[in-house]
Amino acid sequence: MLTKYNIMDRKLCVTDDEKAQVYVFTNPTVEEQRFLVSDFQIDEHTLASSLDPDELPRLEFEPEHTVMIYKRPKNYSGKDQLEFKVASVGAFLFADKLVVVLAEDIPLFVGKRFQKADSIKNVFLKLVYNSISHYIEHLRIIHLISEEIEDKMNESMDNTYLLNLFSLEKSLVYYAEAITANGFVFEKMRTLASRFGFDENDAEMLDDIIVENLQCKTQADIHSNILAQMLGARASIVSNNLNLLIKKLNIITISLMVPTLIASIYGMNVALPLEHHPDAFWMLMGLGLVSVWLVMIYWRHKNW
Repeated sequence: MLTKYNIMDRKLCVTDDEKAQVYVFTNPTVEEQRFLVSDFQIDEHTLASSLDPDELPRLEFEPEHTVMIYKRPKNYSGKDQLEFKVASVGAFLFADKLVVVLAEDIPLFVGKRFQKADSIKNVFLKLVYNSISHYIEHLRIIHLISEEIEDKMNESMDNTYLLNLFSLEKSLVYYAEAITANGFVFEKMRTLASRFGFDENDAEMLDDIIVENLQCKTQADIHSNILAQMLGARASIVSNNLNLLIKKLNIITISLMVPTLIASIYGMNVALPLEHHPDAFWMLMGLGLVSVWLVMIYWRHKNW
């Protein structure tokens, strides 16, 4: 699907103009991919990289345009089972236009930053900036979900909650890796800023992007470390609770073993003491209770 934009009155507006300034190709069809290769002279391998979720971020310079492949969070759905994933986005910056290629339909030009758009390069940088904000928002959501799961784990030993935490930790590892890889590309952009022709405002925004990305990476690492430690602690708590439960069951089992032994002995079809005593039943019951009481006293004495 193709959506075109033009910068009008410092704002991005959807247009049908054949010579639009911004082209957004969402999950492009075969015909659209051919159009990108033939009309925009985009390399087929680079185009495929824009749609590959496992592609590493990179920055390349072609004769007619500059290519940047970067990572941004995918839209979360209930089918993902608390696993947040990342996707690749290809941004192709020409002298007079910007072409964006991505695999899924996500809102790109939203938020306070896009209330003003001064130039194609400005839109290009704000597009990258928004992806960092998207990461930060997802990190906040992951933190809230982990706290909710933690509260539920205090009331239940179900493995489902532990598996949910494992999914969140896995997501944080992917996010941290993607943010770090993006950071390398942003640093390279700053080093080669002269080749982009950034003005003073654009260069300042690029510095802000690098700082924001570094803070986002730090935040992802902190959440990942906290979640990993919490997983270890929760696993230990669940294991400890299970040990306590088994201990209680063992106490009950051992406490019943002695009276069971007494009852088994006096249940044999042989001549036994007290078999003709009128109060033999109550004497044996009392002996069984005394044996349980002695076992409990010994258990407490050993502080088991």
